[in-house]
Amino acid sequence: MSPPLLMGAVAYDPKVVTIWDGFRHWFADEGLDFDYVLYSHYERQVEDLVAGRIDAAWNSPLAWIRTRRMVPGARAVAMRDTDRDLTSVLVVRATSTIEQPADLAGATVATGAVDSPQGTLLPLGLLEGVDVEVRRFEVGVGLHGDHVGGERDAARALAAGDVDAACMLDANHLLFSQEGTLPAGGTRVIAQTSPFDHCNMSVAGDHPLVDRFVALLLAMDYADPAARPLMDLEGLTRWLPGRVTGYAALEAAVDRVGFYDPKGAITADGYRP
Repeated sequence: MSPPLLMGAVAYDPKVVTIWDGFRHWFADEGLDFDYVLYSHYERQVEDLVAGRIDAAWNSPLAWIRTRRMVPGARAVAMRDTDRDLTSVLVVRATSTIEQPADLAGATVATGAVDSPQGTLLPLGLLEGVDVEVRRFEVGVGLHGDHVGGERDAARALAAGDVDAACMLDANHLLFSQEGTLPAGGTRVIAQTSPFDHCNMSVAGDHPLVDRFVALLLAMDYADPAARPLMDLEGLTRWLPGRVTGYAALEAAVDRVGFYDPKGAITADGYRP
């Protein structure tokens, strides 16, 4: 008998327990022997995946890049429909005279945590060659931006006039305006990244149940009353095959700031998850 397929996930929010416990029961009903373990940060999860202590990992984009550097043959086997073609933005107050990134020379720009792809690493690429002071909001370090508190604090600093611009996911810019963190109509986007992909289900070895696991994910139907609540909690309407073409910009950002070395060792200055 094959051992259970053991998946890792990072507990960035209490709902993660509800999500994957629900998936565990759903997989059991489909005849798949599945279990999960939770991690406090992505770096340990990647190391356990590479070491074979887990069989699959629900990885952030940054965790995927580290996994691929440590195991070049690692595969991204599935992702949510909502993980594809995201963008990040550089935002200023609507009353600001700043029109383009070059106008921020000498100014202060707020970002999310040091390890946030969408709140720090990718949007700071829009400021390459521009001399700015970066004020990072280090919320949930080790969670690779899954905890959006850093982006939200950056938005608050912008609204309060404490910084001249802020970096955030485009979807979070809309969310922050809707929830009142940013005043409605009170900000402008002055630059936007190219589209990039977010999380994926990564595997770094061979397990006899991986193909069945992936097939069940891809067959999950949003119209199924048993599956829909789980899909809502996980923020998708459809699982898609994994792709790796949407990570090139983040790869470049990782190299630009020296976050990981080519073998996946952590080299970011002062980064301690």
